[in-house]
Amino acid sequence: MLSVLIQTHNDEEALARTLGSLISAAVDGTVREVIVCDTGSSDHTRKVAEMTGCTFLSGCDALSAVRRAKAEWLLLLEPGSRPAGEWRESVGEHMAANVKAARFRLSKISRPPFLSRVRRQSPLYAGLLITKRQALALCKPHQPLESIGRGLASRRLDVDLHPAGRNTSKR
Repeated sequence: MLSVLIQTHNDEEALARTLGSLISAAVDGTVREVIVCDTGSSDHTRKVAEMTGCTFLSGCDALSAVRRAKAEWLLLLEPGSRPAGEWRESVGEHMAANVKAARFRLSKISRPPFLSRVRRQSPLYAGLLITKRQALALCKPHQPLESIGRGLASRRLDVDLHPAGRNTSKR
């Protein structure tokens, strides 16, 4: 089982897209909980999170969110990103066989142009699957969720992710 952690700031629409992609995983028990760590939104981010059954933490940092998580494995996503295809099976196989952190592969449809990929992306651009124990060891007080993924060596999962901020309606 997974705890999904998403850090938001005025991301109501993007959060809704990500949560929509997690529904089947919540129904089958792959996703145990979703924790939304908000950094001061003034839009309806809180309402989206609460109406979908997420735990909403206002003004929270990475350490608080990771400590709050109930599952032993964490999936950190940017608001707007969506795991694709049979991601639950691939993630389950990885969790059963490894303790090393992993990231999704970017879907070909959603992959940005070369020069955009060369630019420094957020450490959570391709998602991050990590054990709670590893995340706690990497957390520092008053740091954002993305600080967990900075400079972290990880494996590549054999499953696609549509990253945040890309229009993938032309599938």
